Amino acid sequence: MSFIFPAPEPTSLPINGTDQRFPVRRVFCVGRNFVEHAKEMGGEVDREAPFYFMKDALHVALAAGTVPVAPRTENYHHEVELIAALGSGGTDIRPEDALGHVFGYGVGLDMTRRDLQAKSKAKGRPWDTAKNVEWGCLSSALEPISAATRHDSGLLELRVNGEVRQSADMGDHVWSLPEIIADLSGLYALGAGDLIMMGTPAGVGPVVAGDRLQGSAENIGRFDLTFVSAKADVNNPDLS
Repeated sequence: MSFIFPAPEPTSLPINGTDQRFPVRRVFCVGRNFVEHAKEMGGEVDREAPFYFMKDALHVALAAGTVPVAPRTENYHHEVELIAALGSGGTDIRPEDALGHVFGYGVGLDMTRRDLQAKSKAKGRPWDTAKNVEWGCLSSALEPISAATRHDSGLLELRVNGEVRQSADMGDHVWSLPEIIADLSGLYALGAGDLIMMGTPAGVGPVVAGDRLQGSAENIGRFDLTFVSAKADVNNPDLS
């Protein structure tokens, strides 16, 4: 096959315990999956059905080293989340079979231009430019499933400059991971390489250049990064 210019390298994430990498296919993000976060955003949880938005795989980056703040925003928000990485997929997956498709887990950030999101919502417009942001989908290295990994309980936490900003139990997800996988597989043909960001707890807030963010998901992983200005040279270990 011949291309008119070199095809881009696939986006991938490191995997703990191996030199192999996880190629990212798509990123599905679950909205309002913690009750208290829905409240702080002025909304409520619709228990009849989850809803989703997506981020481009090209915007996935390792949550480490330095990461640029997005341009054209005065209110760039952090949202810490559990990430599930699928090793296989399909359609119309039953909830009881869903976890068999999970390769492993990570913890990361769904970064949001909150001011652009608010303006778009007010005008009834899509808010892709608020959510689908370069360097706006950050993940730790992935932890393959083992007896120690748990997605349904354990502390999910984010510290900004040493201060706890977000803290919740992963068992407090409104929609469980098996329910999300089953529902998504009725909308899309899921496949190996798909990431699912499971939603953020209450406590979202702005970050600026110079802020250090440390996140963790109990028995899964952690990250440590510092935001820099949009025009600064980025020092990310995944790029070296």
